[in-house]
Order: sequence, then structure tokens, then C-alpha cells
Amino acid sequence: MLLIEEKMTEESSTTSHLSVAMTTTEDNETRTVGEKSRATDHFYAVWAVLVIGVVGTAGNGLILYALVASKQHKKHILIVNQNALDLFSCCFLIVTFAVQLRDIQFVGASGYWLCITLISGIFVWWGIIGSVVNLAIITIHRYLKVVHHTWSKKRMRPWMMNTAVAFPWLVGIVSNTPFMLQTSGVIDGTCYTWILYKSNVDRIISLVTHLVAFYLIILVIFVYCYGRILVVVRRQARVMASHGAAGSSSSHTQSHHIQTNIIKTMIIISALYAVAWLPTNVYRVFLMINPNLTYSNDFWYAPTFAMFFYASTNPFIYATKFDPVRRILKDIIACKKTSVQPSDGT
Repeated sequence: MLLIEEKMTEESSTTSHLSVAMTTTEDNETRTVGEKSRATDHFYAVWAVLVIGVVGTAGNGLILYALVASKQHKKHILIVNQNALDLFSCCFLIVTFAVQLRDIQFVGASGYWLCITLISGIFVWWGIIGSVVNLAIITIHRYLKVVHHTWSKKRMRPWMMNTAVAFPWLVGIVSNTPFMLQTSGVIDGTCYTWILYKSNVDRIISLVTHLVAFYLIILVIFVYCYGRILVVVRRQARVMASHGAAGSSSSHTQSHHIQTNIIKTMIIISALYAVAWLPTNVYRVFLMINPNLTYSNDFWYAPTFAMFFYASTNPFIYATKFDPVRRILKDIIACKKTSVQPSDGT
């Protein structure tokens, strides 16, 4: 009887060990499948962003060329600056995400600097934040030219425009670099970026500051300035229509048409910004609520995609809405078509 009990005990122990081993194996297999799935999602997300970067680099470069070729770069220096900032961010978008496709060992000083420069995407954020600030400056500049035309004509100086061009680049660098250095680093050979907060309070303060400074305030500027601009433009249109019988000068009419076209273009770009950046800022709200969420979460891919897509979309809006750019691009396409046609010579 004792032998039977011992045998039953051994069988029960063996069964228990087998059950634990099977459960552990199943957990490991589930974890492995989950890690592979996340790695696959990350791989495709990186390639999608790389495509956006290539398209944005080509598009912004082409628009810059068209602005210079049409001799509009001196008249619309802030728009040139906007494309330059988008081109800068798209170029480093390619570099940053191309590096992420490689298996990198973050060892020593070189590993640390690689982590906080390329892996963190700090150069991309310099361009992106600078582009947002420059868009607000363009809005304010248009507001002053249209709503306070006399004042801007008397008070605006070249040094003001030069300062307005440099300011977005400075804001992009100053607002991102200290924050990135404080929240990024290498721990046990792994690169962590934008998540190493000193406390939960610091995390919430940084998220709220970014949300207010680079989204809510920007939207307020858009709504107020373009709302006032549209009121003035409509009033001017009614005045021109009432004096149409007396005959308004063609130069004044053309100038008014150009101004109106630029305003329409910038309104579309501003509206696209509001839509494209909404998922990113909604995710930041969830980051405030849930401290376990990070920028490395799978749910961060979609907002990132929308945000980077915005930077690559701007040049196509300029190409379709901005007359001088559209004419240059049409000439380029016409030249290419002509060059491929066979000649009629003997």
C-alpha cells in the first residue's frame, strides 16, 4: 500500500511538473509570438515612414526649386523657410529610420551619442517644431499685411523678416534638445528615448506644455487671424466689385488675386495641420492619464504616421494652389514631354 501511495505521489508530482513546464512553455511561446508580431509591425512602420520621408524630400526640394526659378523666393521668404524646414525634417526622417533598420549595439560613448542623436530623432523634431512655429508666423504676417496694411507697410523692416526666419529654427532646437537630453539615455545596452522622466509630475508638465504651446496656441492663432483676414478680403472684394464699372487697374486686381490665392493656400495647410496633429495630441492626453504608456507603444505608430505625412503633403498643396509654383512645374513637365518626343528630322 505504501508503495502504491509513493508511486501515486511520484506520478502526481511528475504530472504537476509537466503541467508547470507546459504552462511555462506556452507562456514563452505566446510571448515570443507577441514580440515577433511587434517586431513585424515596427518593421513595416519604419518602411512606411521611410517612404514618406523620400516623397517629402523630393516634393519639398522640387517646390524650393520652383520658388527660386519663378523668382518668388525673395517675395515669399517665409514660405521658402517653411519648405526648407519641411525638407530638413524629411531628410533626417530618412536617416533616422534607416538607422533603425539595423541591429545596433549601444556601447560606450559612440553608442550613447548615436542613441540621443539619430535614434531619438532629435533632428527630425527640430524641423517639425520649427515648421509649426513658422506656419504660425506666416499666419501672423498675412494678418498684419491684410488687416493692418498701413501699419505693416510703415513699420515692417528687413531685420524683422530675418528674425522671423531664424526664430522657428531656434525654437525647434531650444524646445527639444534639453528635454531630449533629460529623458533619453542608454541602459544596459538598450537605447531609451523621450521616456526617462524624473517623476510623474515632470512627465505631465512636459506633455501639457507641448500640447498647449505647439497645438492649442497655434490653432488659436489660425482661427483668429484667418477669420479676420477673410472678413477683410470679402469687404475688399465687395468694394472692388462696386467700382468695377469705373474700371479698376489690372495690376491691383492681379495683386489682390495673388494675395487671395496665398491666403487660401495657407488656410488649407493650417487646416491639414490641425487634422494631422490631432491624433498625436490625443495620444499625449492618454499619456497624461496612463503613466504606463510610452512613445514606444504600438498605438504610437498611427499618430506618428499622420504627423510625418503632413510634412510630406505640404509641397503638393503648394504645387496645386500657388500660381507661380504651378507654372514652373507645368513648364518642367512640358519640357520632359517634349524631350521624349521623336524628332521629325531626316
